[in-house]
Amino acid sequence: MWFWWFMFVCNLLIPVVLIIAGRMMWKHCPQKINSVYGYRTSRSMKNIDTWKFAHNYCGKLWWKIGWFSLIPSVVAQIPSFNSSEDVVVIIGSIISILQLVVLTISIFPTEAALKKTFNEDGTRK
Repeated sequence: MWFWWFMFVCNLLIPVVLIIAGRMMWKHCPQKINSVYGYRTSRSMKNIDTWKFAHNYCGKLWWKIGWFSLIPSVVAQIPSFNSSEDVVVIIGSIISILQLVVLTISIFPTEAALKKTFNEDGTRK
């Protein structure tokens, strides 16, 4: 039973982090372009305009994804409540992998929005 709760909390970490990090990126973009934290791609780091745009766009996207994935993550974990640890691990792992795939895929629309809005040199179109 304790292991189920452990996996349950672990499966909530990614959606909760997406909600919090998304809100922080969206509302409190790092003021300076840096290579330590933030949405760091070559396109987003061209200038401060691309930097702020990327954080705004990706932050809103992560915030939405976090809320959208929170409910299915909870609902998918519930059926394994009285199951063996092996079943809990399998279900928990599948949920975590799907969450990470969605998180990784979020890079593509952000980069597409940057490409649509800015030229290669970072000036707005």
